[in-house]
Amino acid sequence: MTTIEAAPDLAPLLEGRRWGELRELLADYAAPDLADLLLDLDKTRRVLLFRALPREQSSALFAHLSSDDRQALLHALTDEETAGLLEDLPADDRTALLEELPGQVTQELLNLLSPGELERARTLLGYPEESVGRLMTPDYIAIRRHWTIDRALRQVRRRGAIAETVNRVFVVDEDWRLLDDIPLRALILAEPDATVESIMDHTFASVPATADREEAVRVVQRYDQVALPVVDSKGVLLGIVTVDDLLDVAEAEATEDFHKLGSTLPVRMGLKDASVTVLYRARVGWLLVLVFMNIFSGAGIAYFEDTLEAMISLAFFLPLLIDSGGNAGSQSATLMVRAIATGDVRLRDWFGMLGKELSVAVLLGATMAAGVAAIASFRAPEIILVVSLTMMTIVLVGSLIGMSLPFLLTRLGLDPATASAPLITSISDICGVLIYFSIATWYLGL
Repeated sequence: MTTIEAAPDLAPLLEGRRWGELRELLADYAAPDLADLLLDLDKTRRVLLFRALPREQSSALFAHLSSDDRQALLHALTDEETAGLLEDLPADDRTALLEELPGQVTQELLNLLSPGELERARTLLGYPEESVGRLMTPDYIAIRRHWTIDRALRQVRRRGAIAETVNRVFVVDEDWRLLDDIPLRALILAEPDATVESIMDHTFASVPATADREEAVRVVQRYDQVALPVVDSKGVLLGIVTVDDLLDVAEAEATEDFHKLGSTLPVRMGLKDASVTVLYRARVGWLLVLVFMNIFSGAGIAYFEDTLEAMISLAFFLPLLIDSGGNAGSQSATLMVRAIATGDVRLRDWFGMLGKELSVAVLLGATMAAGVAAIASFRAPEIILVVSLTMMTIVLVGSLIGMSLPFLLTRLGLDPATASAPLITSISDICGVLIYFSIATWYLGL
């Protein structure tokens, strides 16, 4: 049943407090669909629906709400309801909720937890922001290498209900150091009397708890993992991160890079939910920086005022040539930022990429120079050579700037996505003005 089909039946069930029928109607709904259904209701009915759902279903629904919707719902619940919700949330989802709330609110919610859950929550919140430690869950299945397969499977059955995933089972020693991770399939197919050690290959991938979340995404992509173990400096298994959580991280990081490429600060909420103030602050800073950068382009034009007066037809081609350099640089920067972000290109690849970009830029410049020469043959044949040489040089310079700036920012420890399209365009504009009028001044003998 779809959300649209079920929605008309909810109002009378909620108004009549017919909770049994409501639970039966929504029993087979997936959490994302329940979240959409909840948000279609007014605030009062949202609380009624949320309270009517079984705890397991309401917790799964809550994990799929946005930050603002979560906070609004929490304000409407009693302390007892909030405590139950927090206890039932997976540890990683609970950490994500607590870290996005104001400090005072977080502390109030922590006080509602049981001693055991409070200790777990504080442990995860103790890791640096954007680290794998904040993302991991301690709910996993661990076995010992000297156990029989039969005993290991009994452990899977006993712990499987509370584990984040049973697809991977982790082998640890007496000090809880990670020795291996074994797919559940291997355990099921092994002989019951065989030992766990007999099916171990001692080959696994892991990440430290202090590593950046993006590092975990790269490891999962590289080794095609569904659950990645998280360890401390001594190799002790602390928790796991699952691929569904890392998909959310990958989406958030890609969105952040996309925003930076457009010269805006990251907007950490849906565009529909963002206020005018949030959007203004995200965009105004870079726009002001670019305004002041463009002053240099104007200064360059003013410096070559005599050249422009001597050959007024130069003005016709100025926007065309300058924009071409910026466009070429933006293309190059976009490709390079994405390649660096995905790990396809590394710092050591700079020289090789420089040669490749140089070849591509020469071909692009020659093609565009032919195009602008054709235009000049009709509009201003006396400066065909000037505009052709300028186009060739501007495209070459813009492309090399666009390719090199992300490498430079990475080398300085900064986010390569800061090499945004507007920034590259502004730098290319300044260079383009100087190149154009320098070539024109030389050609005219001024």
